[in-house]
Amino acid sequence: MITKQDKNQVRKKRHARVRSKITGTTERPRLNVFRSNKHIYAQLIDDSQGLTLVSASTMDKGFEGNAGNLEAAKKIGEIIAKSATEKNIKSVIFDRGGYLYHGRVKALAEAARENGLEF
Repeated sequence: MITKQDKNQVRKKRHARVRSKITGTTERPRLNVFRSNKHIYAQLIDDSQGLTLVSASTMDKGFEGNAGNLEAAKKIGEIIAKSATEKNIKSVIFDRGGYLYHGRVKALAEAARENGLEF
């Protein structure tokens, strides 16, 4: 009997493979993206200290609008970029979290680039 693999398990495996090669530092933190069906989350992580420097998500109180679409991902990209520039962070390493660079993940990345983050 052939069983279908769980998509999230496959994604986690892919993410672990990428994470073995990518680490965030204080000078260049890791921009991590997580998306669920309803929400999208982004955070800047310093792996050397184990700290989250900046985070933004559609669950935040200041976020308005529909949370599970391209527009929401663009807004989160803008918010994370503006928060990063306030903390003097200009360059990051993009960690797509095992997701394809397409759709909401791509929209978040492009919005972050347009608002000053370099990666």
